[in-house]
Amino acid sequence: MLSSILHRVTGVGATVGLAILLWWLGALVSGPESYAIFTDWMWADLTALDWSGAGAIFASLIKIALRIVLVGVSWAVIAHAVSGIRHFVLDIGAGYELTQNNLWATLSTVLGLVLTAAFWAALLLR
Repeated sequence: MLSSILHRVTGVGATVGLAILLWWLGALVSGPESYAIFTDWMWADLTALDWSGAGAIFASLIKIALRIVLVGVSWAVIAHAVSGIRHFVLDIGAGYELTQNNLWATLSTVLGLVLTAAFWAALLLR
């Protein structure tokens, strides 16, 4: 049941957040100037914009929220893809036995998290 619910939630999350990922990928292939604009929005220090007091706190919260959304969207896309492969296998008629179905449901959920962590590790450690 959890796998089915997560598949639907990640499908909605992937659809909603696809614009951010497309912006990111477009910035990557468009060159250094485009990528600089993207990184200014997602990773730059917004407090350097000469905000004072509550404005600096608000800018920091925006920065944190954008990073959480970016990680969440990448998880949604990856988890939805892994779960989609599982559903494809079910559609061809395999994996309906209860123990096998539960095993693959659990593995697809865990694999989505592991692949997302690996994706971000590869990006941040390069």
